[in-house]
Formats: sequence, C-alpha cells, structure tokens
Amino acid sequence: MAALDLFGRRWSLRIVWELQRGALGFRALQHHCDNMSSSVLRQRLTELIEARLVTQEPDAAYALTQLGQGAYRALRPLVRWSDDWAGALADGDPATEEQTPT
Repeated sequence: MAALDLFGRRWSLRIVWELQRGALGFRALQHHCDNMSSSVLRQRLTELIEARLVTQEPDAAYALTQLGQGAYRALRPLVRWSDDWAGALADGDPATEEQTPT
C-alpha cells in the first residue's frame, strides 16, 4: 500500500516517467512536467528520494535509481493499456461503453 500512497500523489508518476529517459536538472524536469510549481516539485522529489526511487547526482541533476527504474518498468503495462483505452474511446468502440443490465 505504501507504493499506492506514494504514486497516488499528484505528479509522482509523471516525475518517474520523465526521468526514465535520463537525468534532468530541476528546471528541465519542471519544464517536462508542464511547469508544475517549484514547491510541489521539490516536495515530490524529496518524497521520491526518501523512497529511494530517485537520486540527486553530484551535478544536481535528478535520476532514477535501480528501484526507480523498476517502478518505471512496472508502469509499462499500464501505459499499453492506456493506449488501448484511448484508441477505443477515439474509435467509439461499443465494447468500452457501459453495459446496462437487463
């Protein structure tokens, strides 16, 4: 349940997602995350560092740890499902519509 609490906080998953391509400095990460507020980004980074998913490198850039990379890999099936879901919604697939009990 701790992972759900951590990832349920706004922006936590987005930060992990953005760092999967490589380390980013604070401003670059903020830009990649739709310019979220500095205070929220600092708070989320602190939480992710304490959870050992993110590390701050000597040059001050933030990067995923091995645990953080594992969290990203765990998210990939959700991303595939999300793509399928978005496609079904765009196509108007009736299988995705709520069925009314008879």
